[in-house]
Amino acid sequence: MALIVQKYGGTSVGNPDRIKNVARRVAKFREQGHQVVVVLSAMSGETNRLIALAKEMQAQPDPRELDVVISTGEQVTIGLLAMALKDIGVDAVSYTGPQVKILTDSAFTKARIVSIDEENIHSDLDNGKVVVVAGFQGMDEDGNITTLGRGGSDTTGVAIAAALRADECQIYTDVDGVYTTDPRVVPEARRLKSITFEEMLEMASLGSKVLQIRSVEFAGKYKVKLRVLSSFMDEPGEGTLITFEDDDKMEQAVISGIAFNRDEAKITLLGVPDKPGIAYQILGPVADANIDVDMIIQNVGEVGTTDFSFTVHRNEFARTMDILKNQIVPHIGAREVVGDNKAAKVSVVGVGMRSHVGIASKMFRTLAEEGINIQMISTSEIKISVVIDEKYLELAVRVLHKVFDLDQENA
Repeated sequence: MALIVQKYGGTSVGNPDRIKNVARRVAKFREQGHQVVVVLSAMSGETNRLIALAKEMQAQPDPRELDVVISTGEQVTIGLLAMALKDIGVDAVSYTGPQVKILTDSAFTKARIVSIDEENIHSDLDNGKVVVVAGFQGMDEDGNITTLGRGGSDTTGVAIAAALRADECQIYTDVDGVYTTDPRVVPEARRLKSITFEEMLEMASLGSKVLQIRSVEFAGKYKVKLRVLSSFMDEPGEGTLITFEDDDKMEQAVISGIAFNRDEAKITLLGVPDKPGIAYQILGPVADANIDVDMIIQNVGEVGTTDFSFTVHRNEFARTMDILKNQIVPHIGAREVVGDNKAAKVSVVGVGMRSHVGIASKMFRTLAEEGINIQMISTSEIKISVVIDEKYLELAVRVLHKVFDLDQENA
C-alpha cells in the first residue's frame, strides 16, 4: 500500500463528466489499497472568469479581495469531486487550503507556502477516507485567504506530498508525459520514461508548459518523486517519472529534450560608455519596473564604448523600449537603442552534457548548415540556449531534434 497524492488540472475537471471520470480513477487506486489525497485546480477557464468579474468592480482589483474571489474556483471542484466519490461508494472529505492549514506568506496573488499542518489529513486517511484539497490557495498568519499565483495547484500538490512524505506525487494533465519536444512541432517527438529534476527545471524555465516551475523546484528540494500522467486516457500508463540523476532507471541520453520559446524580444543599446556600473545603470530601472530580463550579452564596440544586448518577454518589449529611450539612453549617453520583437529561443537540455564534449559545436554546426543565424548564446552546465529569428524556430527545433537522436526512429 502506498500513499499517493494526485493533482488534477483545470481541463481534467472542466465539466461534471470529467469530474466523475476523476472520481472513478481515484476509486481504482483506493480499490488497490492505496491511500489517496487529491489536489484540484478550478475548472478550465474559471479563474479567468473570476478575474474578469473582479475587474468589473475595480480596474486594478485590491489584491487581498482578488484572492478572496479567485480562490472560490477550487472550492467548487473539491466539493463536486467529494460528492462524485461518495456517489460511487468512496468515503471522501474536501478541504480548502485554509481548512488544511496551508500557511503562506502575505504576498497576495503570488504567496509562497511556509508550512502545512498534515495532522487532519493523516487522520482522515487512516480512517479510510479520500482527502480532496483545493490547490492554489492557503492562509497567512492573520487568517487572510491567499493564492499562490498561476500554476499554484501543482505547487500545492507537491507541497502536500512533501508534508505527508508521500510515495509519489502524480500530476494529471492533458498530456501523457514529458516529451523530447512539442509533438505539434516535431511529430517524431517521444515520451520520456524519466527525466531529472535539473532537466525538468531547465525545460520548464525554457518554455515547456507541462509543469509549473515552482512545483519542480519544490519537488527537487524536498525529494518528492513526481510523475506526469494523462487524465484523458483510460489506462494512463507509466507517464514520465521526474526523479534524481543517480536513479538506476534513468535513461542514458546525452540530450533529453529541445525546449523553445516564441515569446522573446531582443533589445540592444549601441555605443554604451564602457565603464564600471554601466550594466546596473541599464538594467536597474528595467528591474524596478518589474520586467524580467533573460539573456544578456555585452560586446566590445568602438574605442571606449560597448554594445549591450538583452532579451525580455515579448509582452514587455514596448514598455522596456520606452524606459530605455526616455530614462536610460539620455542618462548614460548611449548612441541609440534598437529592438526586435520577432526573436525566439531554442535550447538543448541534458545532464549528459557534463560528460560529453562537442555538444555546442554540434548544435552551432547544425544551425549553420540550415542557414540559421545565431544572435545570442547562453549556457549552463546542462543547457545551451540560442536566440534566433522567429521564422526559423520550427526548422531549428526539427533539425536539432534529429541530429541529437531524439526522433522515435532513432531512439
